[in-house]
Amino acid sequence: MNVIQPQEWAKPKGFSHGVVVEGPGRWIVLAGQTGDEDGTFPADLARQADVALQKIIRLLKEAGGGAEHIVRLTWYLTDREEYAEAGAGIGAAWKATLGRNFPPSTLLYVSGLVDRAAKVEIEVTAFIS
Repeated sequence: MNVIQPQEWAKPKGFSHGVVVEGPGRWIVLAGQTGDEDGTFPADLARQADVALQKIIRLLKEAGGGAEHIVRLTWYLTDREEYAEAGAGIGAAWKATLGRNFPPSTLLYVSGLVDRAAKVEIEVTAFIS
């Protein structure tokens, strides 16, 4: 996977603008991940993001992959201010699960998620060559 980064553009923080994936391999597409495995939701957004990222890593492991295979993340968030306040906790969760991998990411603010207790849902596309 090669990151697309025009030299004259400012380097983004925490994501990349795009990637190029070449060669034979397998695509892994994960549904949006929320909540603990038992269906409960931590109260704070940072902890919910941590849980979702841990579940993503677990699912990728089941498919024979890891964080380094993620080529796209889509985040659905319910509260802009809460997201801003949870930045340090989300950053720590990212570092613990995804390390220094910064794939293309899109963050969307939505009026709500299917489960009313959910504050974040994260979808993933991965590629294993």
